[in-house]
Amino acid sequence: MVQTNEFAHRMAGKTIELVDAAGYPVAGKEVSLNLTNHKFLFGCGIFDGIEVANKNVPADRLAFVEDKLDKFLDVFNSATLPFYWGTFEPEKGKPRTNELKAAAQWLKERNVTVKGHPLCWHTVTAPWLLDMSNEEILKAQFARIEREVSDFKGLIDMWDVINEVVIMPIFDKYDNGITRISKDLGRVGIIKEMFAKTREFNPGATLLLNDFNTSINYEILIDGCLQAGISIDAIGIQSHQHQGYWGREKLEEVLDRFSHFGLPLHFTENTLTSGHLMPPEIEDLNDYQIPEWPSTPEFEERQAKEVEEMYSILFKHPQVEAITTWSFSDDGAWLGAPAGFVRKDNSPKPAYEVLKKLIKGDWSTNVTCKTDENGMISFEGFLGDYDLVCGDKKLSFSLDKDAETVKITI
Repeated sequence: MVQTNEFAHRMAGKTIELVDAAGYPVAGKEVSLNLTNHKFLFGCGIFDGIEVANKNVPADRLAFVEDKLDKFLDVFNSATLPFYWGTFEPEKGKPRTNELKAAAQWLKERNVTVKGHPLCWHTVTAPWLLDMSNEEILKAQFARIEREVSDFKGLIDMWDVINEVVIMPIFDKYDNGITRISKDLGRVGIIKEMFAKTREFNPGATLLLNDFNTSINYEILIDGCLQAGISIDAIGIQSHQHQGYWGREKLEEVLDRFSHFGLPLHFTENTLTSGHLMPPEIEDLNDYQIPEWPSTPEFEERQAKEVEEMYSILFKHPQVEAITTWSFSDDGAWLGAPAGFVRKDNSPKPAYEVLKKLIKGDWSTNVTCKTDENGMISFEGFLGDYDLVCGDKKLSFSLDKDAETVKITI
């Protein structure tokens, strides 16, 4: 089977021994094995989950928002929630902890892995930091990390610890507390401090360094961090492609350069639009503000082709462990771009159908087999969580690279 070779790193074989309550082999029984949740993380930013989990949706919009989330849950198993300091704690001492906890809990109950984004960033940061000395800002940042990482441990065990450090010390669009302390500490210095503090309060968490800069400057920064002994669990790569799809050549070149570190790669913020492309002369994407950015049938077909190719390239690469598209829906998408998998009215775009077919079809495992005289079955499938169904019994198990035979009592 071609898939087995192409996706060998995403798959494993397993032998299962089925026995009855008395310990005797369950022989000659038909068994179905169905993948219910990929190990690989397919995600989106899904901030709509906050208002649903907190029952804050107006009655006339509830069915609409629930339909949107149902479509998300039908395909995706990973979600990013917003922890921008300026919106999470706009007034000092009054964080939105309970609201975000409810959202994280709501997603976790639906088998969605949640990531918090970000713990430290110079943009959308708390305005009240500007009234402090640099020493006080650093203390406040440490206290924020301690609070959020501790409060959400067990609900959120994956964090973009620090965001866009390549530009952080030279960011000059507006004054902010984080750029101030990054100038004092230096790039590697501030990363080291933030990672150490995050690790202290959740030693088992997956901690990411995240950036939109895919130039050699990011490579140099990562190298400096590793030389300084900073334990980065995954490299976060943003891929907002409002100005056009990177294409196979650039994707493979970026993968080649960043895989040299031997660390897992997460594509943390992906955007492919189904509308016209942003003009190439725009340097800061935030500067492109237009009244309307429509999704069109022609460009929706282009988006679907690009999604199919990009996800296929990334899924084949052994070091990529997660892909997060930034906007699930055009409704409320960043910059007003038609960047979602569903339109503003929740109708699925071709890109949604294409990705659903890949994740739930081509890259899924649903097999039926019969136990031998010893109650044994063997199968090969994509890594993740499975349901085993035998008659009226249903049991769950996980398939990982550990090839040991497991005994299951039914």
